Amino acid sequence: MTLLLHNYFRSSASYRVRIALALKGLDWEYRAVHLVKNEHLAEGFAALSPSRLVPTLEDNGALLTQSLAIIEYLEETHPEPPVLPRDALGRARVRSIALDIACEIHPLNNLRVLRYLVKDLARSEDDKNRWYRHWVETGLETVERQLADPRSGRFCHGDTPTLADITLVPQIFNAQRLACRLDHVPKVMRVFEACMQHEAFESTRPEKCPDAG
Repeated sequence: MTLLLHNYFRSSASYRVRIALALKGLDWEYRAVHLVKNEHLAEGFAALSPSRLVPTLEDNGALLTQSLAIIEYLEETHPEPPVLPRDALGRARVRSIALDIACEIHPLNNLRVLRYLVKDLARSEDDKNRWYRHWVETGLETVERQLADPRSGRFCHGDTPTLADITLVPQIFNAQRLACRLDHVPKVMRVFEACMQHEAFESTRPEKCPDAG
C-alpha cells in the first residue's frame, strides 16, 4: 500500500515529511488538509490525528503523527539512504539541531499560536508579525552557532542531507514569507542554498504542492 500523507502545503512540519519521503525515494499519496479553512478541526480528521494537526502519515492502517516521529519511523523502516549519521554522537548532534528548530522556534510561530495572539489576546497584525520575527530571528541565531561546529559541511552535518537540514529548510521558507531578517545567519543561509540545489528539497517545496493554488 502506498504511504498516504495528510498535510498542508504551507505547513513547515508537513514539508519536513515531504522532504524525507523524497530523500528516501518512497512512493506516497498527497492528501491536502487546509489549515486556514480549519479542515484539520473536522471530526473526520480528528479520528486520524488526536492533536488535529498535520502531518499525519498512514502506512498499512497504522497512523503516525508529529513530523520528527514520522521521519524517525521512515528511517527505521526504510534505512537507505539514511537521514541520521551512523555514529551516536553524530545522531545526537543532528537531533539537537532539528530540535532547536522544531521545539524552540516552530511552536512560537505556529498558525494556532498566531491566531490566538490576534483573536484572543487582541493583538494587532503588526504585534503578531513582530512576535513571529523575534522568535524566528533569535532562534536561528542558535542554529548559526551550532553550524560553527567543524562537523558541519555542505549541509548541517557533513556533506549529505540529514534530519537537521530537513527541519531547517521549511523554517527558512516561513521566515522568508514573513520577511524575517536573515543576513545575520550566513552559515544557515549557506546550508539552505545547498539544500535547495537538491531535488528532494526543491521538488517538495510549498508552491509545488497540489493545494498551493
